[in-house]
Amino acid sequence: MDSTTMAKQFSPKRRKILLGGLAAGAAAATWGVKPSDIGENHSPYFVSLSQALDNKKLAKPTLVVDKKKLLQNISVLKQHINNRFDYRIVVKSLPSIELVKLVMEESASKKLMVFHQPFLSLVATEIPHSDVLMGKPMPVTAAKTFYELEKATPTSFNSEKDLQWLIDSPQRLEQYLDLANTLQQKMNINIELDVGFHRGGVNSDSDLLDMLHLLEKSELLTFSGFMGYEPHIGVVPGGLFSNRDKAMDSYRRYIALTERTLGRSIQDLCLNSAGSPTYQAYDEGDFPHNELSAGTCLVKPTHYDIPTLSDHIPASYIATPVLKSIDHTDIPGVDGLGDAMAMWDPNRAQTFFTYGGYWKAEPESPKGISLNPLYGRSTNQEMYNGSKAISLKQDDWIFMRPTQSEFVFLQFGDIALLDEGEIKHLWPVLSETGFVQSA
Repeated sequence: MDSTTMAKQFSPKRRKILLGGLAAGAAAATWGVKPSDIGENHSPYFVSLSQALDNKKLAKPTLVVDKKKLLQNISVLKQHINNRFDYRIVVKSLPSIELVKLVMEESASKKLMVFHQPFLSLVATEIPHSDVLMGKPMPVTAAKTFYELEKATPTSFNSEKDLQWLIDSPQRLEQYLDLANTLQQKMNINIELDVGFHRGGVNSDSDLLDMLHLLEKSELLTFSGFMGYEPHIGVVPGGLFSNRDKAMDSYRRYIALTERTLGRSIQDLCLNSAGSPTYQAYDEGDFPHNELSAGTCLVKPTHYDIPTLSDHIPASYIATPVLKSIDHTDIPGVDGLGDAMAMWDPNRAQTFFTYGGYWKAEPESPKGISLNPLYGRSTNQEMYNGSKAISLKQDDWIFMRPTQSEFVFLQFGDIALLDEGEIKHLWPVLSETGFVQSA
């Protein structure tokens, strides 16, 4: 905890709040809601993972991907897609070139979705045989930067054939047309549709018609398809399948309008939809899109513990060393408060300070450990409590599950790949400018 956080945490006003909380806790005890001891030591799986980390001589916060579990999730995904759609791998959710290559190999897909210009430039260099659809509309300057780098350091990636820029409005399309004319660069343009998510994209017939007419007139820009992203369908009122059908009706209407306007079928173009939370909604039925995107479901962080992914399993963990193991709990500034907390809740009996913290993550092992609710958060040394049933000593490991993958995976340097009980590979992750080297 830094000095600013501590000053806020233990101000006189804060002390009154803490003491008031103790009084509320005592009142709660009267009603018989005293917490039970839920502490457990590491399961055999996490004992084995601890040994693998020790054998690799790792001693810092580390992001671990379990290859066996990852492959199981890929198998589940393939069973659901069942060759009914093409599969596009979401790179931001698996932000490591080697990790993406493994998923490409196991899924037999070369289609990638990329969300960041430096990632795109690295993919073009490291995976030049890929087929790339940008996952969000990029500022036109980002596209210009990509082409400048491509010219300066040529690769075998064929951007005229295998790269689609996502465009969400006539105004952005005009910008890309100006860039294409300036560079004399051919570009493929995929149009983002608003099919109910309401995060931008085309939501009017007039805008779509304007964009199609501009694309048809251009000698450098080619219309390559649609993206109709619909993550809302499983969370807004109305039910997953009813919301899905509404979104797909909108998608169909835009396709029909486009085919009438162009006088030709677009069924052979890239018609993209879905994501990890929704891809299983398309197991049965006829739908307007021909490919599905997913990535996070393959490593399944906690925010993806949802009914539509019940057959996927967690495959990623944050491992961090215990720096200090203390057999009691002290809260600075209020003498005896830690003891009172432990008397009320046996899961506050011990204290463990971790190497680093404040990640988007939830404790996983040992069972029963949790953040102290009063001490304050810290990116340096974070305080966790556990019951006397937990045997954690200095230099042991605590394991957490990330809540998401795309940002969290980038915070630890190389990804440790667990393979047959050993850390066999340390894979660099992507960063704003390329690889992140080990700390």
